[in-house]
Amino acid sequence: MRASKCHHITNTAPLLSARLLYTIVHSHTLILNSSVMLWFPDKLLVVTVATKETDGYRRFLRTAKHFNYTVKVLGRDQKWKGGDYMSAPGGGQKVRLLKEGLKEMKDDGQIILFIDSYDVVFASGPKELLKKFQQTKHRVVFSSETLIWPDRHLEDKYPHVREGNRFLGSGGMFISLLIANWTGDDGDSDQLFFTKVYTDQSKRKSINITLDNKCRLFQNLHGALDDVVLKFEDSQVRLRNVLYDTLPVIVHGNGPTKLQINYLGNYIPNTWTFESGCTVCHEDLRSLTENEYPLVVIGIFIQQPTPFVTVFFERLLKLQHPKNKIKLFIFNKEAHHQRQVRSFLKDYGSLYENVTVIEPEEEMDGAASRNLGLDLCRRDQDCDYFFSLDIEVVLKNKDTLKILIEQNLPIVAPMITRAGRLWSNFWGALSGDGYYARSEDYVDIVQGRRVGVWNVPYVSNVYLVKGSLLRRELKDYELFSSSDPDMAFCHNIRNKGIFMYVTNMHTFGRILSTENYQTGHLHNDLWQIFENPVVRWKHYYCYSVLNAVVSSAFQPCPDVYWFPVFSTVACNHMIEEMEHYGKWSGGGNADNRITGGYENVPTIDIHMIQINFEKEWQKFLVEYVVPITEKMFPGYYTKAHFELAFVVRYKPDEQPSLRPHHDASTFTVNIALNQVDLDYQGGGCRFLRYDCSIQAPRKGWALLHPGRLTHYHEGLPTTAGVRYIAVSFVDP
Repeated sequence: MRASKCHHITNTAPLLSARLLYTIVHSHTLILNSSVMLWFPDKLLVVTVATKETDGYRRFLRTAKHFNYTVKVLGRDQKWKGGDYMSAPGGGQKVRLLKEGLKEMKDDGQIILFIDSYDVVFASGPKELLKKFQQTKHRVVFSSETLIWPDRHLEDKYPHVREGNRFLGSGGMFISLLIANWTGDDGDSDQLFFTKVYTDQSKRKSINITLDNKCRLFQNLHGALDDVVLKFEDSQVRLRNVLYDTLPVIVHGNGPTKLQINYLGNYIPNTWTFESGCTVCHEDLRSLTENEYPLVVIGIFIQQPTPFVTVFFERLLKLQHPKNKIKLFIFNKEAHHQRQVRSFLKDYGSLYENVTVIEPEEEMDGAASRNLGLDLCRRDQDCDYFFSLDIEVVLKNKDTLKILIEQNLPIVAPMITRAGRLWSNFWGALSGDGYYARSEDYVDIVQGRRVGVWNVPYVSNVYLVKGSLLRRELKDYELFSSSDPDMAFCHNIRNKGIFMYVTNMHTFGRILSTENYQTGHLHNDLWQIFENPVVRWKHYYCYSVLNAVVSSAFQPCPDVYWFPVFSTVACNHMIEEMEHYGKWSGGGNADNRITGGYENVPTIDIHMIQINFEKEWQKFLVEYVVPITEKMFPGYYTKAHFELAFVVRYKPDEQPSLRPHHDASTFTVNIALNQVDLDYQGGGCRFLRYDCSIQAPRKGWALLHPGRLTHYHEGLPTTAGVRYIAVSFVDP
């Protein structure tokens, strides 16, 4: 879940002499005084090697603290020379450090567990650990594995077992004499050293060594991922080995299983439970006061044509963080968006501490721009955080930046999703080739059934990085590459042993779809009703009326209804789009745009089909008008089919009015696109059968009425200005 800080715990009792026995568990060692079998937790000392404080080390300390283990750390601030599982077996440095540490130890019955820290979590406490060790009835217990490593040629020397894992897991319990005789280099294999001890039959018998074949004490994950599951029971979270039906006390992500131990660490030990939710998410938070806001470099990346860019910058302005504590870095690859970027900077750029802009003419690629953005923070000693923000992210939560800073994590992303899909800005797992794989909890996290702060292998689109992390662990390091910048970034972060987190403890926003975004119109966002219907189209262009109670006040004439449907922006964009297209009809009866080529009641108009907007218009009618129609006319159901949908223009010197007529529709929708007394004078509609006249409705409001038989009507004269209405003849 999160690697909250734990204070270094040191042993206060006298240390042991070199006359002890040790247990090694794949890079861990359990040391027990076999002559004094005192199974008291306060006699147990956990010894580990940690040359630097990593996120994994802090997680290890948190789990040790949870169960009240006493921990002593060897090798602090020393340079690691022991290699790793990727490049070579390594590990000899740990044996040397332990050998040096044993020289100071005194025999007082202390029990010592020598164990790794970067990729280990405790799943239970000292009492269970000691009890299970005693039940083995051996002086030395090694962890076990299904795989032999690092020398498969030693397989024939291993004793056969009736049931359980056969091979030693990087170490075992051994007498101090072996440590005293260790002469290997720091880069030599500790596991090979211990394997040769175990496979030597005489040494195995004289020392009384066995393997933890059924993983009662230790669970090595390498080669055993299909054998383990999380067990949730009675507010406890354990790892269960289903092959042997055991509950290991210590879980080790040995070899290439670092991502799996990170996943398990989201739950073990009781980090997240069904009863309590996240139990550590409020630990180690950074409190913010008005006078202590950190300096943040916000990197904004525009890499493809994207809808609703103007709205993105409006959201950016609303972020709750002092503008004088923000430096902006804007990378814009798209000339199409230069107008929006320049307009924003002209109006608001001076509010920020500093602004750096990379424009399309500079021809910088996306990876280089992201590396440059990180460098701006890395080279600025005052930069506390780098906030990476892609242009397609819709941050609806104005406290997003504040929430992420308070989490006090190395890299943390707010969870954002795409409406109606399970797509999000994080991956819960990786496939064998490093691409997306669905973790068992992914859907529950995305859908909010599990809420917390989650250690994940991949984040993108929006995330916060500590400036101190860039200047220390990631100093002079290009994290992005041109092939796939996001994949490269996360790969490099994982290789450094740095944890990435995603939080879904708040609702932050959505991510837009940039697929099928066309740039050939004046207001391209109007065409986004299919791709981004909820995320932006609805909130930008429509009123929310589906739950409105339409009372008699909204019925100015019999069976005629008024209701709000379009926003001011939608009205303006529709008018501007039509005027930009500019091919208004002449208002004559001959009209080759319609079937038969003759219009009985012509208007000066532009049809939706002329601007390739008929599919989007029908989608709008179905989503936002049909529910009102079915509410006002119970028992009538429609799919909003139409043959004619168009925008009409009324002008005193062009076409000021429309003679009495019936509409070729079951019902008609008439939306006012501009405002009476402000944009024009006059206008309106008169229903002759009821002698009921309606002044032009408010801008963005729809007039809904039956089309045939009963509602014979006329358009009243526009006496000044220009009036625009959007008309749809539904179900002709």
